[in-house]
Amino acid sequence: MENDAATLYCTNESCQAANPLTHKFCLRCSTPLTKNYLWAVLDGPSVGSPGEILADRYLVLDKFVLLDTKPGLLTLTPELDHLQPLKAYLRLIPYRLHVPQVYGVLFLGDGASHQEILLLEKPPLLVDEKIQQVQLAGELTTAWRDATSMRQLNWLWQIAHLWQPLASEGVVSSLLDSSVLRVEGSLVRLLELRFDAATSPELPQLGEFWQQLVHEAKPAITEFVNEVSLSLIQGKINSTDQLIGVLDRGLAGLGRSQTPSIKIITKTDTGPSRQRNEDSCSPPSGTLVSKPPQSTALAIVCDGIGGHEGGNVASNLAIETIQQQVHQLTKVPYDHIDPSLLLNDLEKAVAIANDKISQRNDSENRQGRQRMGTTLVMALPVAHEMYITHVGDSRAYWITRHGCYQVTLDDDVASREVRLGYALYREAVQQSSAGSLVQALGMGPSTSLHPTSGRFMLDEDAVFLLTSDGLSDFDRVEEYWETEILPILVGEVPIANVADRLVEIANTKNGHDNVTIALVHYQVQYWEPEITIKAFIPESYSAKTIDFASRGTDSILLGSPNHKTQVIPDTEPAKSSGLPLQWIVPLIFVLAAGALGLFVERVRLPSVPWISSPPTPTSSPTIKDTRSLANLSPGSVIKTKKAISWGNKQLIPPGTYLEVLEKTSNPQPVTGNFLVPMRVCASNSTQSSANTNKSAGTTSVPPNPKPLPAKVLLDSSKINPLSFSVLPEDAPSPCTPATQPPVPQPPDDSSPT
Repeated sequence: MENDAATLYCTNESCQAANPLTHKFCLRCSTPLTKNYLWAVLDGPSVGSPGEILADRYLVLDKFVLLDTKPGLLTLTPELDHLQPLKAYLRLIPYRLHVPQVYGVLFLGDGASHQEILLLEKPPLLVDEKIQQVQLAGELTTAWRDATSMRQLNWLWQIAHLWQPLASEGVVSSLLDSSVLRVEGSLVRLLELRFDAATSPELPQLGEFWQQLVHEAKPAITEFVNEVSLSLIQGKINSTDQLIGVLDRGLAGLGRSQTPSIKIITKTDTGPSRQRNEDSCSPPSGTLVSKPPQSTALAIVCDGIGGHEGGNVASNLAIETIQQQVHQLTKVPYDHIDPSLLLNDLEKAVAIANDKISQRNDSENRQGRQRMGTTLVMALPVAHEMYITHVGDSRAYWITRHGCYQVTLDDDVASREVRLGYALYREAVQQSSAGSLVQALGMGPSTSLHPTSGRFMLDEDAVFLLTSDGLSDFDRVEEYWETEILPILVGEVPIANVADRLVEIANTKNGHDNVTIALVHYQVQYWEPEITIKAFIPESYSAKTIDFASRGTDSILLGSPNHKTQVIPDTEPAKSSGLPLQWIVPLIFVLAAGALGLFVERVRLPSVPWISSPPTPTSSPTIKDTRSLANLSPGSVIKTKKAISWGNKQLIPPGTYLEVLEKTSNPQPVTGNFLVPMRVCASNSTQSSANTNKSAGTTSVPPNPKPLPAKVLLDSSKINPLSFSVLPEDAPSPCTPATQPPVPQPPDDSSPT
């Protein structure tokens, strides 16, 4: 397979010695040898013969697999304007956990017959260093039959998240091609991108592809996968938001069969070249936290900016603020948490920390480079998920037995250039300003801050490494993860010893900065459930979720000062307190007849002035107005206190009156709520958008794309005192026919909030 004469050159600029391919460390300087395995994209049977060396550096291992024997040298880069398909890879860099990135271009041949072969780095390969064997990771359709039910749904969940961003780049066909759809453990990874034809695939085609997987799905989810795929084919599921929501509920059901245990250790050090430590971490450095018994396991790493001007103040203030905010969030039982709102609350916690630092800067009249700030990366494990939020260039890595994956993208100039499609990453990092941050906490108001948040399904043991750039610079994590961090997963080294070792590597191999790390060891015990997971497909509306993988520069902080993570009630649907349907019609006739009789009697009486007199002891007892949000009934009128999101990017403005028409059962029994059809009566506000200061906790929302319909459908869990007030029984109602303004009637697309 390999050329015995081939050698691998050390990446250390002061060494660059040649080494045998079988070695892991340089014979001269002991630097870990970098092995960049590449996938060649070309039309043809192969890129060359195994053992052949192309362009004096690329060793052919297989038909389309190469090894760069000179990884320390820059690669040839193409003219981006002439390779439009290349930009799809670049713009998808936020998804590089699943989509390979461009390493460079290999030019073969001369003149008109020359070929430009695209080289992709970190393709889905299985590498066995002991026997020097490299092979492609298995196709999802092949690995499917041996996966657990949790992993099978996890794979579908990842594909659902990738559908929209790949569709926007015209490469969604990649998710329907079994030859490029590969899996590494729990991760779905693409071998390369397949560009769509003139007509791009739609969700029904995804349903047809998934229908092939039904017969080999695990018994617990066979019915679930079949129902979801058929709903895609039939159009009952018509958006990725809706699809993700359905899969989320399925994974939540399977998650009850998974018992995690978590250990967290942190370590921070000033380093050999700095006078003070501007970094901070939580838990405090050297503290080992376990869950259980602790109820919360939160890890935070902050790298202060500002030197003697206050970087350490900023990092400590961020830690303190976020701890307080997250402590409130984690009081809610994990199985009662709405994932999308938890992510919003984590981002809100970051915004609050940002504004506290920014206000401190303003109060001390700090300007420009004098402003103190901090980067941030934090990890919050909740049941079978890991929530990651980050700002700046502090990173999070996900280490499993299958590999080491960087799950955050630095907020720096180099990453921005790639994301915009202007340069390859290996080229962008050579620029003088490549490492300059484009955002950090404390540099301005949170209205201009865009934290990146994501969540990751965990179905196997893993280690998450959070680190400042004191360790991550110069690819030290990529060099040492296998020898230093992987032993945690096989139980060979205590986690505290690994933390000490990583700080030592940062100080001896880098040494230019403070270093702070947090290790989160996630262990899981899983057993196949005996129950059958059912899919609940909404018939009248789409379950609104968020494509978390794409959150970042376009994310918006949501919530008000009193906004809390939404609590999802128990799965049993609440029983309606309304009268049985067969009683309602006769009761309406009785009430109507009584009202008519009273009206006739009043007409026949002479008109007299209204005289108010105090009640006497013999008068009837006063009936207390019992109207409240908790016991809404037909005819009740409520008023919005703030803008309420509804349907597809629509808002119900503050000051809007809504009349309860009836109560009906929820088509999604998993929520345990009922749905409330409501008539839109009147609005005191014509404001269609609100762009307010996030430090005050208010919401920034887009304008309504179209007028409100005459009728909306709200979930009862959303009708709370923070968002609505109920109109007292004796108050004049704006919902009478005489005062109700005409409301436009768009096509019925009512969707509950």
